[in-house]
Amino acid sequence: MENQSLWFLENIDVTGIFCPNKNAAHDHIKRVFKKGDYVYLPNEHADKVYFLTTGKIKIGTYSKDGKEITKAILEAGEVFGELSLLGESKRRNFAIAMENTETCLVTVTEMNELMREHSGLETFMMKIIGSRLLKMEKRLESLVFKDSRTRVIDFLKEFATDKGRKVGFEVEVRGFLTHQEIANLTATSRQTVTTVLNELKKKNIISFNRRRLLVRSMEQLQ
Repeated sequence: MENQSLWFLENIDVTGIFCPNKNAAHDHIKRVFKKGDYVYLPNEHADKVYFLTTGKIKIGTYSKDGKEITKAILEAGEVFGELSLLGESKRRNFAIAMENTETCLVTVTEMNELMREHSGLETFMMKIIGSRLLKMEKRLESLVFKDSRTRVIDFLKEFATDKGRKVGFEVEVRGFLTHQEIANLTATSRQTVTTVLNELKKKNIISFNRRRLLVRSMEQLQ
């Protein structure tokens, strides 16, 4: 569940590295974004890595016809803009604040220095990059081989596993997404998401509102 997230796996203080106190050798920058503010846009120069301290960030891109494609929704404790470490010179995605959000940012040059100073940080970053690439690969496979209902259910299972905490035999996720956000992440329609969620709720497999998702039985959700 949530304590198994990548940013808890290494024996390093990630928050302390990205957002050090005033006496630290590296003077990192804190930046606040209001809901709806873009952190960066496609084709902007990619020279920074961001650590999300509070709030929520959506990562996505635009198709040739201008349609928005959501790739990920990130919460506090997560890193984004990391592809700049692999040589990405211009952003391929956009990052937008979904609510009032605060980040700490470091330049790529400074990040390379930090990875030399902290032995576990490079492993930490490679695991993040690898994990996201695997998730994108799974999403592409899902689009090709699975129907829309299955994609929504698979998303709920992954969401509960990655973000949830066990409460007895149930799994609770604080801060549920809107039906449209889930539709964007699963390449389905808002109507399909609403239908599937209501079906699962009627069967008492899940309970949800805007503030939380409660999975009453992960086995039944399978």
